[in-house]
Formats: sequence, structure tokens, C-alpha cells
Amino acid sequence: VLGKIQGSFIKRMRSRRDVEANRPSIDHVRLAGPVASALDAIQNDPAVAFVEPNYRIERYDTSNDTYYTSGSLWGMYGDDAPVCGPSGTTNKYGVDAEEAWSLGYTGSKSVYVGVIDEGVDFNHPDLAGNVWVNPYEAVDGIDNDGNGYVDDVNGWDFYNKDNTVFDAADGDAHGTHVSGTIGGRGGNGAGVVGVNWNVSLIPTKFLGPTGGYTSDAVSAINYLRDLKTRHGLNIVASSNSWGGGGYSSSLHTAIIRAAKQGILFVAAAGNASSNNDTTANYPSNYTTLQGTSIETAASYEAVIAVAAITSTGALASYSNYGATTVDIGAPGSGIISTVPNSSYASYSGTSMATPHLSGAIALYASVYPYATAEQIRSALLGSAAYAQDPAPRAPTPGSVTGDWNGAHAPSDDKQYTEKVTVPVGSAASTSVAPPPVDTGVAANNLRAGTTSVRAVYVPGIGDTYPGITTDPQP
Repeated sequence: VLGKIQGSFIKRMRSRRDVEANRPSIDHVRLAGPVASALDAIQNDPAVAFVEPNYRIERYDTSNDTYYTSGSLWGMYGDDAPVCGPSGTTNKYGVDAEEAWSLGYTGSKSVYVGVIDEGVDFNHPDLAGNVWVNPYEAVDGIDNDGNGYVDDVNGWDFYNKDNTVFDAADGDAHGTHVSGTIGGRGGNGAGVVGVNWNVSLIPTKFLGPTGGYTSDAVSAINYLRDLKTRHGLNIVASSNSWGGGGYSSSLHTAIIRAAKQGILFVAAAGNASSNNDTTANYPSNYTTLQGTSIETAASYEAVIAVAAITSTGALASYSNYGATTVDIGAPGSGIISTVPNSSYASYSGTSMATPHLSGAIALYASVYPYATAEQIRSALLGSAAYAQDPAPRAPTPGSVTGDWNGAHAPSDDKQYTEKVTVPVGSAASTSVAPPPVDTGVAANNLRAGTTSVRAVYVPGIGDTYPGITTDPQP
């Protein structure tokens, strides 16, 4: 038979029990010529029961979660090039997570994201299973893993100074909402889906009903860094949808030290409709390329400042912007996600844009587990699609859309070094020709000059607290 098709034997596909029972064998052979010719040559051979191609099988996943299939989760949609997802799930200004899912990239529990925010309702049906459980700790009144936090089985509450990372009395809707965007469970036929169907979220609550304080934010960052160095957890980023206060050397130091352990700091750009190039606010104004009085600079920029865009690709009216201080835009208006008590709600703000980027970082890290933090940052900023903003303001960067099918491995990092620049003080992004969309390479964020980028969060339309603020909640 092999002579008829000029083939060579690869393997016989039957088990030991098949041999013992003398069942007919199925042989896998390699062909020298076209498959169609081989089929014609032997399909009528009496010695052959059947012949068929060795079909290539690909993983693919399509969310069946109700808010996704109903056309409501525009932030997860893409341009349908290639076509993926059900009808009504197309928006070229989404993060194109659905394309990644269709290729079998749905995240990994071995990738961790710290949620530095309010608490997280870990019993929500779309979050249960994706909130970290500390395998080195037990609820026994003892600090079993020696990190200084007793019974931190899911994270830590720096606001209330205890291990309860969700407090219904505090609300904790904001932290629960951003968590659903990063890692709402997918494929369970209900509710929403996050950028990652599978991920490990580490709640580090430091915000309460009246805001929070810088000292607790520092403690939250240090807690994540310790988990990574103490236990080897693959914490790739912290998601920071908050801001306020002046420059803090202690917070800057904590961000740099986390960066040196490979933890990116993703920060909301702010909701004051203001130019972050001229008004410095924190924490997203920090840069890890500049040291403090007690800590030297990191070798790369770990801060990523995120503006909010609308479903039409425009800079959201409330979003801060800045040619040199905002890195990228992401879906931030009308974002439906998880809130406490097994519920869902639509929020708007740069707080909602930030977890889209944090989720994209985690998803990329699951595909390329050996990528460094610097490589992940470069890859995502380098593959952003151009988003046109007609407003007479400094340009918003490209949105975090991209071609997952053509996503570059970290070894291609050199392709992300070129920057598209605009003159300092340029009024609008129309001053340069838009880069091509979905190339995966050249559609980088627009900014003036080629220096590293910093950004600011200004809580302009949220409630004002004496310390830290979050976006308003409808």
C-alpha cells in the first residue's frame, strides 16, 4: 500500500489492548505527494478499510457569556479580521480579546495581577475561581508563610488592616468592577467575560468609602513584590485605577522596587479632561527611569498610563490626555462588568480603561511566559492601533487593539523600538499621518519626542477625598 502512494510509515495508532484483541490497526503515514492523489490511489484498495487526511486541529474558544453575546461588551470586541465571535460583536476600537480567544489564548492561572483598589467580591460567580488562594497560608491565626500578614488567604485589606479582601459594608464595587474586566470567567454562559478567562487576581484593598492613603498604597505594592520574591508567583502587573495627592517619594520608591522584580505599574490617566503634560498629578506621573533619594532607577520604564476611549475611537470627554504623559488608550466608556452581590453594572472612566490594559498584559504573559516586563510593555504599546481623536487637544495614544493572530514573540522586541512622534505642543493627532491599523508593529502610541513616557491621574469628576480617589460610580 505504501508503494502506491510513495509514502513512509510514521507510527501505528493502537493500544496494547488493541494488539491483544487483534483489532485492525490504524497507520499514520507520511506522503511524498499531494493528499488528494494518495486518497485516489488507495481508497478502493481491498486491504484498506478507510483512508483519510490527518486534519490539522486548532483550539478555539468563543464566549457564550450573555453580555458578550448580546453586543454589550464592546471593549472585548475586535475588527473581525479574521472573523471571530457571534454576530454583533464587532468593534475595531475594542481590545480584540475575542480574536485571542478564538486562537485558544484565554489566559492562565499561573499569571497573577495585583488589584490595588477597593476590595473584590471573590464570591461573585464571574470571579470565583479567578481570585488567588494563598497555598502557603491557612486560616488559623498564624502567619504561616512568614510575610507579616496573618491568614492572608486571598490577599490583604490595607484599609481595614485585616485579611477580609471584601467588605459589603464598604461597598467595594469599584474594585470588583475592574477585576471583572481583567479576569471575569469566560464560557460559563452567564454575565460578562474578562480579557482573561483564566487568571489569578490578588486583591490588595487600600481604598474604602472615604478613599485611602498613600502609605497603604505603598504597603500594597510592597506586599505584591514580597509575594513574587518570597513564593515565586508570576505577578506581571498591578492595576491601579486611582489617584490623587502630590508627589510621594515612598510611593515612587515602591513602584521602582516592584519594577526591578518585573512588575508593571498600570495606572489610570485621570478624569479631569486636562492635559497631563502641564499639570502633574500622581501616581501615573511616576517614571521608573528616575530614581529617588533611596532607590536607584530601574533599567526600563514600568509605568503605563492609560487614557479612556469611547466605542467610536474618540478620546472620552472626561479623559485626561498628554502628548508626553499618556501611553495608550483603552475602552473606558459604558463598560459593563462585575459588581458585588452577583450583579453587573456599567461604569465609565479611565478606571475602566486601566484593567483592559492590565488584562492584556496578563494575556500576553500567558502566551509568552518567558517575556520580561520590558518586553511585554514594548509589545503592547508597539502593537496598538491608531485611534483618531478629533478634539483639539494633544493626541491620545493608540488604543490597545491589536492583531493577536500576528502577535510578536518577545524575540521580535526590536520591532517595537521605533516611535511615531509629533511636535511638542502639537494640538491634535491629525498633525501626522495615522499609522496603519492592525499591523502589529508600527501603530505605536503618538507622543512628542522619544523620551520615556509618564502620566498622571486627576480625579476630576469623582468624589473628592482627603487622600486618594477613584472614578465616580453611577
